[in-house]
Amino acid sequence: MKITLYDFFHAKFGLMAENGFLEHRPGFATLAIHAGQEPEKWKSASVVPPIVTSTTFKQPAPAEHTGFEYGRSGNPTRNTLEECLAALDGGKHGLTFASGLGATTTLVALLSTGDHIISSDDVYGGTNRLLRQVVSRMGIETTFVDFSDIKKVSSAIRENTRMIWLETPTNPLLKVVDIAAISKIAKNRGNIIVVVDNTFLTPYLQRPLDFGADIVVYSLTKYMNGHSDVIMGAAIVNDDSLEARLRFLQNAMGVVPSPMDCYLVNRSLKTLALRMEQHKKSSLVIARWLEKHPKVTQVLHPGLNSHLQHDLAKNQTHGHSGVFSFYHTGGLQESRRFLSALKVFILAESLGGYESLAELPSVMTHASVPAEQRAELGITDSLIRLSVGLEDTEDLVDDLDQAFKVAF
Repeated sequence: MKITLYDFFHAKFGLMAENGFLEHRPGFATLAIHAGQEPEKWKSASVVPPIVTSTTFKQPAPAEHTGFEYGRSGNPTRNTLEECLAALDGGKHGLTFASGLGATTTLVALLSTGDHIISSDDVYGGTNRLLRQVVSRMGIETTFVDFSDIKKVSSAIRENTRMIWLETPTNPLLKVVDIAAISKIAKNRGNIIVVVDNTFLTPYLQRPLDFGADIVVYSLTKYMNGHSDVIMGAAIVNDDSLEARLRFLQNAMGVVPSPMDCYLVNRSLKTLALRMEQHKKSSLVIARWLEKHPKVTQVLHPGLNSHLQHDLAKNQTHGHSGVFSFYHTGGLQESRRFLSALKVFILAESLGGYESLAELPSVMTHASVPAEQRAELGITDSLIRLSVGLEDTEDLVDDLDQAFKVAF
């Protein structure tokens, strides 16, 4: 009997189908293919939603439009994508933006001068930069807290705290945060909006609204699009009044995506379930291989038993994606040699595409984080972040192996 590569790794590393994580809800792939895609919405009854590029729409009478008036305010192609995104997260409303940071900027615009934000200390470098260097100039203060310690989050809340911003897992240290616990604290302490950046996992692997979050935010650029050819962001909500406020800001601030990009992301969602399954399987195989490597000191992957919040991850997710980090025994020079020696993994920023990427957060994605904060968090020159793509798993392991031999 022929033994497949997957069977080999399953036997060698003890890989389980779901590894004890939450069971997947039925119907995800069906929703991704059909939600918001009804051919009856178009006179042509086209199965694939058309790309509507018109910036303006004819009105039967002054100020009496038939659903659309101006492209910034609404677009049929964009609306189709937003409806599908909302369905996948179990939300009522979806809104899309020109980028992930565009979505973040719009969400922060819900606040006013004098308000206070509590953010994860280990957070995407662009979010850190926005909160520290832009939002602070608007009179909105941010406190960065280790969200893996719930008591620290509770202690950081002030009378003027209006938003709690968290990533789980965090970027790039992969700390897992208890969404339900944070949401409960926020509800008990007043009118505090809980925002969860779910970019690393997508709604296929985690649905924050189910655990009490108010807003789920995405860089659709990453896994949701998955083809490294679109920049876009999104926010998903259940509350009607919150949606109305965000819809106003989306139009008033004009941070909207193009119809073509909306079409591309909507297309990509149709294979999201398949892609995430492969990302999930390959990354766990590689993470377990790295744990056994003599030049690796620690692997930060929530699917590993060694991860500090492994049990929490199993209780609120359906597994982990292809992005994770590891520390090695060397320093900056070894990192440079290792990353430059890779042949299948591409040395580049971003994550979540079909191609495998590797990067050095300390000088790339998180270079804008203050040096003292990087040191405190452990974002050192020995920390490498991987985004495991859809190539053959054995080829990726072989590539890492040869790069280690070159670097050390």
